[in-house]
Amino acid sequence: MASRNPVLIRATGESFSGETIETGSLGQPAYSGARLTMDDVIVKTGMLFALLVAGAFVGWTTPGLTFVAFFLGLGLAFANIFKKEVSPALVLAYGAAEGVFLGGLSKTFSIVYADTAPNLVSQAVIGTLIVFGTMLFLYKSQIIKVNGRFKKVFMVAMVSYLVIAVASLISSFAGVGDGWGFYGVGGLGMLLCVAGVALASFSLVMDFEMISESIAQGVPEKEAWRLAFGLAITLVWLYTELLRLIAIFSGDE
Repeated sequence: MASRNPVLIRATGESFSGETIETGSLGQPAYSGARLTMDDVIVKTGMLFALLVAGAFVGWTTPGLTFVAFFLGLGLAFANIFKKEVSPALVLAYGAAEGVFLGGLSKTFSIVYADTAPNLVSQAVIGTLIVFGTMLFLYKSQIIKVNGRFKKVFMVAMVSYLVIAVASLISSFAGVGDGWGFYGVGGLGMLLCVAGVALASFSLVMDFEMISESIAQGVPEKEAWRLAFGLAITLVWLYTELLRLIAIFSGDE
């Protein structure tokens, strides 16, 4: 079953600017030039996250940049998703902007929940690392297998969650849940947060499959930037969901 992930579609698509494409003996596309390896993905991902951490430091010390960084990061995310040819500069710019946003958001949460959840940020960071390691183990050991059924169920769950999230955002402007939207409505908010963490976690498995498929298909080496970008999106989402979940668990929405 073909993936519907926009990042994977770009990484394993049928054409690349400046790349020669032929059909291999097994019917798979064959690309000229250097092909993607796992080392390429690891190096590019490390570079992106180093920049994201640096941006987070800036955001933490200058929380006034949070909303500007949010909209800038959002725009860069869409630019990277829909750009046909991957741009390392745009991917790195996304990492920097998203880092500033996460740093400012984390600072705000740490101030608001200083009494009820003083270790909220560190718990969210540790939780993100634990989830990443756990999902990687489950994927590599094939305890979780990404087959056609898995992808269908995941896509339905993702679309459903997105619809609810948008509705929640709109309702938050009307004061629902004290500005949290549906996430601030008692048990419903807790359930939505848990669902968000679960979906972000399983999205990591989709990212791992994306990387494996891209390497197997021999896509160009430069696509490592797009794969690193896709992984960054998921981890940022997971971290923010954990941050919100821990905040709600603190008992002071």
